[in-house]
Amino acid sequence: MDVHLIDGTYELFRHFFAVPAAADVNGQEIGAVRGVLTSVLSMIEYGATHIGVATDHVVESFRNDLYPGYKTSEGVAPELLSQFPILEQALEAMGVVVWPMVEFEADDALASAASKAAKDDRVKQVLICTPDKDLSQCVVGTRVVQLDRRRDILRDEAGVVAKFGVRPQSIPDFLAVVGDSADGFPGVTGWGVKAAALTLSQYPHLEDIPKDWRDWHPSVRKARMLAESLFNAWNEALLFRTLATLRLDVPVFDTVDDLRWQGPRPNFEELCRRMKVPDLFGRVGKIDVNG
Repeated sequence: MDVHLIDGTYELFRHFFAVPAAADVNGQEIGAVRGVLTSVLSMIEYGATHIGVATDHVVESFRNDLYPGYKTSEGVAPELLSQFPILEQALEAMGVVVWPMVEFEADDALASAASKAAKDDRVKQVLICTPDKDLSQCVVGTRVVQLDRRRDILRDEAGVVAKFGVRPQSIPDFLAVVGDSADGFPGVTGWGVKAAALTLSQYPHLEDIPKDWRDWHPSVRKARMLAESLFNAWNEALLFRTLATLRLDVPVFDTVDDLRWQGPRPNFEELCRRMKVPDLFGRVGKIDVNG
């Protein structure tokens, strides 16, 4: 079997800015929710059997306690934030497993699910459906891969190296020094993506980097400046790496069998009526759950 793990937060944001606004029978904005439901349904129609969706039920997480500058929900449109619980309820009604995150982030749930699913010998491939660079750290060979569905790009371990210049296990170290504006931490002064890739391709983790710049591999230019900058900001770099490292201990499922789609729940028809998408219910009804 293949296991599809979907970044529900990314999908909701993407559809919010890509599809027209739409209201349900009560006037609640649900345009993005309808877009995500249609997208997930199309995956099922094309043969996806084992699916899990992770969402940021609350944007803030334990990382906000570690670093005050970490991303928050500030500035996110209320019309978008209000659709998170609606999406979670709608996916559950459609029969899809959902992990609404509060203490952790959706990325942590996806990482935990990918790690656990990959340990099952019955699983042929785990596809993490998101372009988010954070999830690149979860890629393993050709068995655990990233799928950017919008651009139809499948990225295995060789693809991660081609894109970032480092292997998946070095992605948290890479993000620690270059920073991540989306998550709200700045990285280390003077470290750009090229310097980070050259350095971490030689020394996979921060602790592997020689403290004396004269011991650095000659392929790394400006080693003295980079070394001084890194080791003067050592504690900050370690903190940023912690922020960038995804957790693998989020409770997600007992067995991959829990992720098998077995059709909608009884309340799905009413939900489709309320959201003014009766055709969605009709499409679901045509799918052979044993197919």
